Amino acid sequence: MTVTQHAKTQQSNTEKTHQTSGYRAAPASKADLAVARRVLEIEATALRELAESLDGAFCAAIDLIEGLKGRLVITGMGKSGHIAKKIAATFASTGTPSFFVHPAEASHGDLGMIGKDDGVLALSNSGETPELSDIIAFTRRFNVPLIGMTRKPQSSLAAQSDCPLVLPASPEACPNKQAPTTSTTAMLALADALAVTLMERRGFSAEDFRTFHPGGKLGQRLLHVRDVMHPVESLPLIAKDALMSEALVTMTSHSFGCVGVLGDQGELVGIVTDGDLRRHMADDLVAMTVANVMTVGPKVTSEMALAVEALAIMNDRSITALFVLDEAGVPVGLVHIHDLLRSGVA
Repeated sequence: MTVTQHAKTQQSNTEKTHQTSGYRAAPASKADLAVARRVLEIEATALRELAESLDGAFCAAIDLIEGLKGRLVITGMGKSGHIAKKIAATFASTGTPSFFVHPAEASHGDLGMIGKDDGVLALSNSGETPELSDIIAFTRRFNVPLIGMTRKPQSSLAAQSDCPLVLPASPEACPNKQAPTTSTTAMLALADALAVTLMERRGFSAEDFRTFHPGGKLGQRLLHVRDVMHPVESLPLIAKDALMSEALVTMTSHSFGCVGVLGDQGELVGIVTDGDLRRHMADDLVAMTVANVMTVGPKVTSEMALAVEALAIMNDRSITALFVLDEAGVPVGLVHIHDLLRSGVA
């Protein structure tokens, strides 16, 4: 088959695949790409303007949220409401208890969800959203802290807020400058800035993050070694002056493919693996002492290390198990590649 024939065959196969999947590649349209790039450039410019506009009001909002004894209630109507739901989820997953309240539902009983120790973050592009009036009035009546996020500094929302966060008056990205595009992007980005700043203030750690994300691949990747390791009572351990005949029995009975070698103080001084056995098969192996066969200074890990870090060591050294040591070098557990596979880390 010639190169030309091969190319035609490949093209035919590609077209068949697209037809089968219902997808048909379209030629790039310069006009469409120009519109898309214009939208992204408008919104990128708006975010730069937002970053430059941050001032003491942002810091005041951080102080207010950090000082809440209760939860941060997020509210907004229409497109702002959709953004508010995502913002509430972001805060809740990063250490700030938060939930969304629909402003219309609030007027029909859901105001009872807002407690005296809570705070409210209200989103409104115009700052004059009628459906927000009852929530705003409620916060003023019962001294519930109110943060208003709007593009109108003279609006009712900004005027009533304890801490108004005013977005730059950047143009919307749609042709008629009406559909919420740039404004909702800015709201989402500003809330992300609030949430991440609070995370860093509080020293929110990977362990804290895993607490709020126990499921899925993210939770698996944030597992610690202590979450998957075998406890000390199930470890294959032996003294360094023991005979290899005893070590072989210990290794076989535990099925980890290795045995840990202990020094006089109970510290790990070496390891005997299947590879060590193969290297000494020509010797009188069973009559040798463990100290003469073991590998000194084996790779180890700690309880608080991430499981993915233990996996990286195993992959780098082509080994299948790591002993877990405490600060004194004494074994407290063992993590095997099979444990990482079962937990979804590997």
